[in-house]
Amino acid sequence: MKTVAVLVGSLAHNSINRQLARSLDKLAGARLHFDYIDLGALPHYNNDLWENPPAVVLDLKARAETADAVLIVMPEINRSYPAMIKNALDWASRPYGDNSWAGKPLGLSGTSPGVIGTAAGQNQMRATLPLYGFVVMGQPEVYLQFKPGLIDENHDITDDVTRGFLATYVDRFVAWIEAHGQRSLPAVAAQ
Repeated sequence: MKTVAVLVGSLAHNSINRQLARSLDKLAGARLHFDYIDLGALPHYNNDLWENPPAVVLDLKARAETADAVLIVMPEINRSYPAMIKNALDWASRPYGDNSWAGKPLGLSGTSPGVIGTAAGQNQMRATLPLYGFVVMGQPEVYLQFKPGLIDENHDITDDVTRGFLATYVDRFVAWIEAHGQRSLPAVAAQ
């Protein structure tokens, strides 16, 4: 079973993106183990903190290094991606020369009540992800419009078409991890 470090870009208790992540987790079944990283515990990135790194930062780096892949599940905020995702990406890519994300296969998804889902935010994020050394899965893209009742209390997708689409996404992500996992890339993120 492959381990996936999961970065959910919302701290809200009833986050629809956390619900989506739990649904993807359920669709993956025994093929993937989702390791949910607590992004709210991370301090804002500060290069001076490397003199005595916070334990939560060291934990993030260790979990990123041992993960076989990364999954970002994010809302869209003002047509962009959440700062908490960028903060986590920055912490684990540093200090210079010690990039914990290097070579990791990555899947990106998200949901929003808006008609275009999280398309604009994901588009901005996709421009930066290769700079961290990720091997980014391009297709299929998940810009899901969230509607009440789409995900039930057991994290099941209630709409057959959406469930089929997301099951295909998970299948492709599993295949992406198998095809691109354990690649050796430079351990330096872009300056």
